[in-house]
Amino acid sequence: MSKELPAPVPRLTVITLGVADIRASIAFYDALGFSRRLKATGEAVAFYDTGGPVLALYPWDLLAADARLPDNPRPSTFRGVTLAWNCASREEVDAVLAFALGKGAKLLKAAHETDYGGYSGYFSDPDDHPWEVVVAPGIEVGEDRRVHLAK
Repeated sequence: MSKELPAPVPRLTVITLGVADIRASIAFYDALGFSRRLKATGEAVAFYDTGGPVLALYPWDLLAADARLPDNPRPSTFRGVTLAWNCASREEVDAVLAFALGKGAKLLKAAHETDYGGYSGYFSDPDDHPWEVVVAPGIEVGEDRRVHLAK
């Protein structure tokens, strides 16, 4: 008789971004203030503590090869994924956007009132990965830097 295995516990642990220039991307994410861990990996891969899932940076072509996907053509349009930096207030959204732009980010969309009662804007990193900076009803960020969702 075969024994049915229990379902695994679902979890999102790492978000890996393919990057064109690992040095430039490391410098950008260091400048944003994310805490780099496992520095012994050098420039092969960079891991950042985000207070939740780990953010990893890995050369684009190697990441594509690892997933058995073509690395060209690289999309110059929206890839269907955004990263988010949730904030506690509208003022914090404005401050984070200004900070990111001061560190070399590109402004994609200025902060604005959303149709769901929030406030958000967008910037992109050196590889055009879009980041939403947002304060939204029902989503809070605790002192532990973790996101807490309303029930």
